[in-house]
Amino acid sequence: MTRPAPFWCGACRNYLFHIFKMFKVDLYNIKGEKEGKVTLPKEIFETKINKPLLSQAVRVYLANQRDARARAKTRAQVKGSNRKIYRQKGTGGARHGDNKAPIFVGGGKAHPPKGINRRLSLPKKMKQLALKSALSAKAADKQILVINDFKGLKQKTKEANKVLDKLDLKTERAILYLGEKDKKAVLAFRNIPTISLASVLTINSYQVLNGGILIFTKESLKQLSSKFNPPAGGASRIV
Repeated sequence: MTRPAPFWCGACRNYLFHIFKMFKVDLYNIKGEKEGKVTLPKEIFETKINKPLLSQAVRVYLANQRDARARAKTRAQVKGSNRKIYRQKGTGGARHGDNKAPIFVGGGKAHPPKGINRRLSLPKKMKQLALKSALSAKAADKQILVINDFKGLKQKTKEANKVLDKLDLKTERAILYLGEKDKKAVLAFRNIPTISLASVLTINSYQVLNGGILIFTKESLKQLSSKFNPPAGGASRIV
């Protein structure tokens, strides 16, 4: 009879080391210097990645971006006479009714677009799980970076480019999630083509998957945690 492997076997140690290493990331300042480590919320960044759910969430999001404004009239909606243009028999021509038929210039369309927006939806719990899966995928790929804050940063694009250069993100596509106190950083980063600015309050799975490297501040990371774990009497909002 073989004895079971002890808990602290090599495979277990490697697995646990991978878990703890993955959810602790370096904390940087605007000078590109490390200021320590920050632990990412385990319940958000350690979710099992559900690829079918991610695919569904992305499909719903993209479908809802469609703005169906195109609209045309049928022959019943075109203004004009309902008189038969000529008699049924004896002319040698094809049989016709009024001149609003789709075959005539100025007539109605046979099967026109109706300008109806058909929105898709996901249950709230599925949206939350899809977002957690997307964030967990980014954490597993080491595409998450945390900056302490942007205090002392001048509201100049030149200064923002210096910060990205020190963090080796000058040519990387990234999305910067800012907190309520980081409004000055918006003016500095908004003209940089490779950086997208967003709020944690409107974060969604498509944005996370398509945004490149995710840059959080300590404040926006706290807001993300409270988004999934709202205080008593509050309500989370997942778009």
